Amino acid sequence: MSRMLVYSERPGMARELLSFAASTGEPAAIALLGPGAGDQDCFAYGAQVAYTCADPALAEAADETIAMALGQVVERSGCDIVLIGSTLSGRAVAAHLAQRLGAGCITDANGLRCERDAQPGTSGPAGSASADHGGRLRLIATRYALGGNTLATECILPPHRQVIAVMPQTFEARPRAGQAGGTFEALSLALPAARARTVERQPKQQAGADVESADVVVCVGRGLGAAADLQMAGALAEALGGVLACTRPVSHDRHWLPEKQMVGISGKIISPRLYVGIALSGQIQHTVGITGARVTVAINSDKGAPIFKMADYGIVGDAYEVVPRLVEKLGRR
Repeated sequence: MSRMLVYSERPGMARELLSFAASTGEPAAIALLGPGAGDQDCFAYGAQVAYTCADPALAEAADETIAMALGQVVERSGCDIVLIGSTLSGRAVAAHLAQRLGAGCITDANGLRCERDAQPGTSGPAGSASADHGGRLRLIATRYALGGNTLATECILPPHRQVIAVMPQTFEARPRAGQAGGTFEALSLALPAARARTVERQPKQQAGADVESADVVVCVGRGLGAAADLQMAGALAEALGGVLACTRPVSHDRHWLPEKQMVGISGKIISPRLYVGIALSGQIQHTVGITGARVTVAINSDKGAPIFKMADYGIVGDAYEVVPRLVEKLGRR
């Protein structure tokens, strides 16, 4: 049976990955690295074992050092599938780890499904009922390809370890009802002397809301005429209890909103409950970032705008007339 190991420097992403791992029926474990990394909540999301290492060297460790630590966790745990949060750091850790383990590696996966390689004596194709109780589990991943114009299906063919970095919000973090507590296993890891030293760390100074974790996102495009019009869109976001986001032209060309609020293939990939697009055409470079939205609403004066092809609800009209009326109606409610 395959043991799945989860790691992310973001606790929220680790819980998303644990929820998926537990849903496969495989034993799930999590690696908690660095001082104060213990997380009792991990057991509620499906972890059976939490491998911990409180070595202070891991607090400011480079990606390569984190990968070396994870490699030792993998060897001691006996796992053969490693799921990592596909953040800027996570992608680098995944690559380093796969190289150290001689494993196959896929990054920026936005979907996973399970298959089993049939064992001798079983009948039926991999993944069928006859193979469900035997054979090695492997994961089939999807990721964007050709500039976001299509989804490619990728799998790691050799029957050895798999390292897969998964995009944020690919899965929903769901506590498992009646989940029994797990066990902590403290490890002493052999970490090399750092080849680089962190002198100082400062957060990137930029304003704006966290669009990745928002339940409601109101996104503006270059159809707006002036930066002052963002107040109108912001009022709708506030009325809906959401946050304001934008397309690349609004952020990079006009500099009306910071990069942190840009949605699309070169920005944030989001999965809100509700997405409202205002005065944006819906080119593929943007829409690949919103395919995870549960409900999509488009407001555009051009009835032929591509955004209407993927919208659940469309309003053909002038945003300067439609948005204030929506705000007024929501205010009354």
